[in-house]
Amino acid sequence: MNGLTENPMYEKIIEDLLNQQYSIVDDFFTEEAVTSLRNSLLDKYEEDYFKKSAIGDQFNEQVIRSIRGDFISWIEENKLSEVEQNFFSRIDHFSNYLNQTCFLGIQDREFHYALYPVGTFYKRHLDIFQNDDSRKLSVVCYLNDENWLPEYGGELVIYKEHDEVKVYPLKGRVVIFESQVLEHEVLPVMRERLSITGWLKTRRL
Repeated sequence: MNGLTENPMYEKIIEDLLNQQYSIVDDFFTEEAVTSLRNSLLDKYEEDYFKKSAIGDQFNEQVIRSIRGDFISWIEENKLSEVEQNFFSRIDHFSNYLNQTCFLGIQDREFHYALYPVGTFYKRHLDIFQNDDSRKLSVVCYLNDENWLPEYGGELVIYKEHDEVKVYPLKGRVVIFESQVLEHEVLPVMRERLSITGWLKTRRL
């Protein structure tokens, strides 16, 4: 592999993406990293850094409560905390591995914290815009507490051609899937649902 050290976890993710267009990993980040990210999200939410999420990109943004109900806070590259720097270091390491082994051409990334209040959801959709096709892979890391139970809802449903995959938002679980291919939704939550969500991006065509 041209001097690149093979990473078994990354290789499993690549195999999953090739075979089923999504991958679910429960130990992508350390337990300490997940707890630190959770605390960072809660601190920012307490300090009112979050805003109501919207539909569309920055040029065509609408808040539509009947489609999605989460609150988000974008992670700004020029204001990264140590926790966020460590998060992006791991993401960049993964992206570089993908570029060297799969030639995906990932050149950028964008991530935000997300909080779903009780009763909210996000209807079925694709993670792309009409005027921007740069999102290649969607990445979600759940930051819920350890005692997340099935009755709390908030599952991610990934729609395959002849199947539906339901993913429970367990603390530390990471889901990676093809942004332009797989429609998905977040089912209604019965308890606050926390995550960090983002995209690995190629050059916009």
